[in-house]
Amino acid sequence: MAGYENIKDYGFDKRTAEEQREIAVAGGRASGEARRRKADFRKTLNLLLTAKIDSEEYKPVLEALGLECTLEAALNMAMIKEGLAGNVKAYEAIAKYSGQGTGTDADMEEQRIRTDRAKRARDQEVGDVDNGDENIRSFLKAMNPTEDDVQQLFPEEDEEDGEETEEAGEV
Repeated sequence: MAGYENIKDYGFDKRTAEEQREIAVAGGRASGEARRRKADFRKTLNLLLTAKIDSEEYKPVLEALGLECTLEAALNMAMIKEGLAGNVKAYEAIAKYSGQGTGTDADMEEQRIRTDRAKRARDQEVGDVDNGDENIRSFLKAMNPTEDDVQQLFPEEDEEDGEETEEAGEV
């Protein structure tokens, strides 16, 4: 279901403009508070992760590797230790965040296609659809045309005086 069908039985269509405005304002305030809470959480987490530690277990190893003795480094080291002990979830997390994800090339290509589609949809929604030639070229590239086919569709303009010539017909 899309659009009106999603809300028709909840009375939203029976509210006055003033009531709808009040609801929107309340939603905006709640959204702002939630964003501030999340930002504060991230800030606190980053401060804690960069805090120095003095752990007898991790400090010598981290210093030997030339790393700072922070909670973040110790946490990463603990996760690696768990992975070495056979914890598959820890190994998967390490692989994911180190850029060695389990995605195949096909998965990556599918993600690229989805991203391109989303960008085109956004451009159309915003009205930025002045990429017709690019779309045609992409389609032609996918069809593997010959260079002559492309030249027939996109003839190069004469660069004599920077002006295009027009044929004048009899009137």
